[in-house]
Amino acid sequence: MFTGIIQSVGKLRKEKNFLEIEILDNLFDMAIGDSIAVDGICLTVKEIFQNKFTVDVSEETLKKTTLGVKSNLNQIVNLEPALRVSDRLGGHIVSGHVDGLGTVENIEKLEKSWLLSIKWKNNNFSKYVVNKGSICVNGISLTIAKYEQEGEIFTIAIIPHTWHNTNLNKLNVGDSVNLEADALIKYVEKLLLFNKNNNQDLSSNNISSEWLKENGW
Repeated sequence: MFTGIIQSVGKLRKEKNFLEIEILDNLFDMAIGDSIAVDGICLTVKEIFQNKFTVDVSEETLKKTTLGVKSNLNQIVNLEPALRVSDRLGGHIVSGHVDGLGTVENIEKLEKSWLLSIKWKNNNFSKYVVNKGSICVNGISLTIAKYEQEGEIFTIAIIPHTWHNTNLNKLNVGDSVNLEADALIKYVEKLLLFNKNNNQDLSSNNISSEWLKENGW
């Protein structure tokens, strides 16, 4: 589990059967077998060197995320180690399981921030896009400033710290990004679909203080 708060950036290199990542800034503790979010993708540390580590990546991951293209071009990736129980939850709950890809439609420089507009490629993703809701872009926890349901485009406002300390400043119009929807939205969706498929009356499933207590909250 992750929070979407980027700890460092690294340079990605593709070797024969694995990926090598050179940490370029802010070294962090890690051990073999640890989970690391690489551009929002949960991967497992295979080997560790002085300022590098390697990970195995399946063909499916290379195909369904941006890692396949980025590894061939030695590009910069965002890095976040897995969340400790004692850590602050500065962003939102992120699993590191990418839901789909998006395409950068526009980058606008404002006086004190940047506006980044992204079009999602998966038609099923639109149900997870909520105005002022959380979304993970290349592993970064961000807030949707506005979205266009018809055009399938959402816009996020980027503050200077995020812009300068992640790989967002490397993006160009037309580039692909990894997208992960808020995990809580997907659990709510699952619950509603379960009730619907089992012919349960959704109107009778009102959440109350009694219901929360009965279910361990």
